[in-house]
Amino acid sequence: MFKKPLGNLKTSAPLRNSDRRKLKQHIIQAFSLVPDVGEELVPEGLLSVKFSTYTDEPGVAYLGPGGDPLWFTLGIGSEDIIPTVYTLWKKPDLIPFLSTPSAVIPVLIGGADLMIPGVVQHPLSLQAGQLVSITEHIHHSTHIGSPLAVGHMAVDSDVLSEAGSKGKAVFVLHAWNDHLFDMGHKGNPPDPWEMSHSTTNDQHSTEDEDVTENDMLKEPLVDELSSHLEQTQLDDHAPKIELTKEDVSSILHDALLQAMKKTLSSSQASALPMPASTFYSAYILPSRPAQSPSQSSVSTPIDIKHSTHKSLAYFLKSAEKQGLLKLKEIKSELMVFSVATSHADVVAHRPYLSLKDVAIRNEKRGQREEEERSRVKELEVTELWKPHLQSLILFAEAGFDTSARYTYADIKTVLDKYVTDRQLVNAHDQSYINVGADELLQTTLCKSDNPANMEFFKREQLIERLSDKMQSWYKICAEGKDPVLKKGQIKPISVVVKVRQGRKATTLITGFEPFLLEAAALAEELKMRCASSTSVSPAPGKSSGMLVLVQGKQVKEVTEFLTSQGVPKRWVHTEGGGKK
Repeated sequence: MFKKPLGNLKTSAPLRNSDRRKLKQHIIQAFSLVPDVGEELVPEGLLSVKFSTYTDEPGVAYLGPGGDPLWFTLGIGSEDIIPTVYTLWKKPDLIPFLSTPSAVIPVLIGGADLMIPGVVQHPLSLQAGQLVSITEHIHHSTHIGSPLAVGHMAVDSDVLSEAGSKGKAVFVLHAWNDHLFDMGHKGNPPDPWEMSHSTTNDQHSTEDEDVTENDMLKEPLVDELSSHLEQTQLDDHAPKIELTKEDVSSILHDALLQAMKKTLSSSQASALPMPASTFYSAYILPSRPAQSPSQSSVSTPIDIKHSTHKSLAYFLKSAEKQGLLKLKEIKSELMVFSVATSHADVVAHRPYLSLKDVAIRNEKRGQREEEERSRVKELEVTELWKPHLQSLILFAEAGFDTSARYTYADIKTVLDKYVTDRQLVNAHDQSYINVGADELLQTTLCKSDNPANMEFFKREQLIERLSDKMQSWYKICAEGKDPVLKKGQIKPISVVVKVRQGRKATTLITGFEPFLLEAAALAEELKMRCASSTSVSPAPGKSSGMLVLVQGKQVKEVTEFLTSQGVPKRWVHTEGGGKK
């Protein structure tokens, strides 16, 4: 897309604050980001510049304060915002990625699309038209190269897993060292980054796999039509029914009507004009029916090659003759310029369950299941006290076990029984206890006080004093784990923002060990969640705990993560906050 110099390049202009906020909110929603990450990827001081590609397709690029292009759109009034490699270098996991051998990288940089045989790793749930990045594959490693290109999937991910598949895997829109990239500071890609455990599990690899591994890693088919298409491979006894070319053409025609009625609304049609190949892969193919029209087992692929049209150009030109769309050839590339969503055939079309519908449904189901799996039951944190030194005698006199551990409510029960049995409740005000009338109570709770000031105490004051004279313990219960009982006073986790060197802020987390959290794992999770660098070091002072440091003001993100791990919110103490 940007292998040739940009045309009609306008002078960049600052983006108004209101427009930047709208853009940031749009990006946060489109890519499921947290606000702080959105602030980092759509920073203040953003500039916008209009341009045209070598195919005369209009676009808008959004430049960062340093001049690096961070985002761009293609098409008049398009709302499909696309990250550049500069943005992906800041957050490599912003969009799904495919990896390819190093030998393929120069070909991509030269302007070619990524072919199916060149794909080594890919996620299991990609759909045609989905935005993806392309990285360099590193053999036998959990590290992956930095994103070097971005584009739209040409096929579903299950096609990539099929043996002997050929054709294009990704329609490349933008790549490292192309003319859009050259608008920025240029430079080489950053060092490889390590994939998270969840990302690694989501990747399907064609490297060194055998049949057993393929069976284990292959994603379950997401629609009945695909099941029918592969039924002959799964069940040799299933009847094989082949569709005629006319049948395939009819199904593709219905898929076009389905896309125009359900997907190409007025807002989405603003993405036009677009290349015919992109229109086919992003709209027509996903709109194919999710089940065979009438047969129980179909072995014929539903695509242009198996239709009467032979080529995509003939198919689209036939639709143009019917008045369904308008085409234009620009520099030997066929472009779809508009669609007639009010056409009589579109209005009369009865929508059906499409591959896209099933994929969306399964994606939502997967998200719900993932949320269920990730939902952690809140930890039960109980403060306890054990009779110790002076308080031992008082508990024994009250008739309670001196070796047991008591909650705050239990201590109140012990004291109430003791003062009631000895008639120490003040006759004029029952909220007061006559401490001076009982020598044991006086020596246990008021030994260091001036005798003149220890005649009467409020009941709550005595409970606090008694707990102070006892040994502190705590118990933590987590679902599926044995209770943890330890001596010592438990304190809330401290999440504090420190500002140094003017505006440079860091977030410091300490005191998390009692809540069954480990420093290294906590730092790694916060690194991904906050999209910021983290570090681990011994906590200052006499504490034997560790300190996790996160760059930026990350109080909200850290607190949300701690509570997601079961830490009750009242056991998280925060200072500072705000945006980065």
